[in-house]
Amino acid sequence: MSTYPLRDSPLVRGLGPIAATSIVIGNVIGTGVFLKSRVMTCNVGTPGRVIAVWLVAGLLSLAGALTYAELAAIWPRAGGEYVFIREAYNARLAFLYGWMRFFVAGAGSLAALAVGFAIFLNVLLRGNLNIIFFNVNLPGYQVPFGGLQIVAVTAIAVVTLINCASVSIGGTFATALTALKVGIVVALGLGALLFASGDWTHFLLRDQGGLCDGVIAAAHGGSAGFAAAMLGALWAYNGWNEMTFVSGEVKNPQRSIPLALVGGMAICGALYVFVNTTYFYVLSPTEIANVSAASSVAAVVAQRFLGPIAVSLIAAAMLSSTFGALHISTMANSRVPYAMAHDGLFPQSLARVSDRTHVPVRALLVQGVWASVLALSGSYDTLTDYVIFANWIFFGLVIASVFVIRRRIPEAERVYRAWGYPLVPVLFLFTTAWLLISTLITSPVRSVIGIVLVLLGLPVYAYQTRVRNKTRE
Repeated sequence: MSTYPLRDSPLVRGLGPIAATSIVIGNVIGTGVFLKSRVMTCNVGTPGRVIAVWLVAGLLSLAGALTYAELAAIWPRAGGEYVFIREAYNARLAFLYGWMRFFVAGAGSLAALAVGFAIFLNVLLRGNLNIIFFNVNLPGYQVPFGGLQIVAVTAIAVVTLINCASVSIGGTFATALTALKVGIVVALGLGALLFASGDWTHFLLRDQGGLCDGVIAAAHGGSAGFAAAMLGALWAYNGWNEMTFVSGEVKNPQRSIPLALVGGMAICGALYVFVNTTYFYVLSPTEIANVSAASSVAAVVAQRFLGPIAVSLIAAAMLSSTFGALHISTMANSRVPYAMAHDGLFPQSLARVSDRTHVPVRALLVQGVWASVLALSGSYDTLTDYVIFANWIFFGLVIASVFVIRRRIPEAERVYRAWGYPLVPVLFLFTTAWLLISTLITSPVRSVIGIVLVLLGLPVYAYQTRVRNKTRE
């Protein structure tokens, strides 16, 4: 077993089942539901296949959630995946995961969401944020600083401060933002069905030479097209796993965490299939394929029953959706460095919680500063692209850990057992292997660089282990 016992945590279990489910839904629903249908139509050609891809990707994500639910019910501790990897394998591998998550994947995701928020706000303000105050000259490129950068950093600061309040307040805020997201998606779908002129015969058609702006020819049709569409759909379902990062703050975790993961993913899948069905009711496949990459299928559909104001309304919808995801991701990702510091693998100051709010304020602040640096530097896309390969390796390791844990700790109390075991986790592992092989073939250099970035954590692990051992002497 692990050399890191599961000690009592000063965190407070202030998240009820509704807040926990809202964290899943709010972190999953971002901009994909508004943007991905165009590319997926170009990839697979017909409405039926697009809906099928949404269903398959949803079921695969649900398979992962079912497995995570069992692990989180055994170890409802802050850090989620970090804890699972530590307990199933070893502390070194868990540290490498946490290193990747804190310095690249988590902070890069926050930076990307914050910049996306600034871009959508700029659309609403008709480009008034396109102001550059000065450029910082760095080796090889210039870093601009202007209106967009100020908004992005401000957004990170605002959600960080909100999350410095008690976790129950953060959960309530997440619930409100998630309810707004769900309401927007449902309103868009119902508006299309009730007020737009449509035709169900569109489902009998296929894309006939649509523009497919920005979609490479190799990703049109066949297995390559299906793979590209699956990657797009899985990206839109991404984020459900982050709910386990706050497991240490969920009330009645053995019951609430499985309900949140399974129920949240079921709701997301139903919403995605529903709204995409309405897209094809209003627009033919070729019309969807002809939508500009600078626009969105959602905006074009909304224009059919709202008129020109639809562009601003969809931008507002994506703005609120992005802000909700930024808030939830800030809350969840900060618990990984907190858990690592609690084990003595990160600076101990990050393990301290506020006496008043009982949340890891220092971990939140350090995370916010680093995410702001990435947002200002513009390097977040490059970094996150590099670690996609490594991230999926860790994803696979977490799913595989359910086999390790059942064999190693057969006597562990399992209030919840993964439905469909062992078929469901095996199915997810096959999908993970397929994605890893596809990524390695299409982006070998980027994949190797990602692995190198993760392995750079080894000397840091050796140093932190040495410091922790001296402290214990």
